Amino acid sequence: MEGNSVNSPNHYMAGGIETIDYIKAKLTPEQWQGYCLGNIMKYTSRYLLKNGAEDLQKADKHLKWLIASVNERP
Repeated sequence: MEGNSVNSPNHYMAGGIETIDYIKAKLTPEQWQGYCLGNIMKYTSRYLLKNGAEDLQKADKHLKWLIASVNERP
């Protein structure tokens, strides 16, 4: 699913770095987890009203990032 609206959308690659990588690099681990949680809440709250399964896929992607971040912490 590369290059689609869930994974690596082309419009998020401007400047040679994916926007999500830049965001993660600038945030503390706690801030990154909050960012992921907020996006999970956003996408699961709106999926019936906006993009259906695509929003659930986006929520799932953020949930996986959140789980990975929690597992990385000492």
